[in-house]
Amino acid sequence: MNCPKCNSEYAYQDGELWICPECAHEWNPLAAVAEESGADAVRDANGNPLADGDSVTVIKDLKVKGSSLVVKGGTKVKNIRLTDGADGHNIACKIDGIGAMNLKSEFVKKA
Repeated sequence: MNCPKCNSEYAYQDGELWICPECAHEWNPLAAVAEESGADAVRDANGNPLADGDSVTVIKDLKVKGSSLVVKGGTKVKNIRLTDGADGHNIACKIDGIGAMNLKSEFVKKA
């Protein structure tokens, strides 16, 4: 197995970790596979993985809690940030005309 950092062919296994003697990089190939599969990835309503900086479109009208404003379906939101919201709101964003707010990923689709 070659080192993913410097592509050295001299990497060796030490328990569960692989170690590169040339750049001192240590990695677990099983953890890398889990990251690529996106086990903890935030996904939109269609199942597409979302990342920081993506643009999304709201798929249904959403009432803004604590005000009479409504985010209309079809509203495009640019430059989202993913958060670990305990209440399920895992997208932080800024919507024109409304301001900063949090959204649930189940109500958006990737633009």
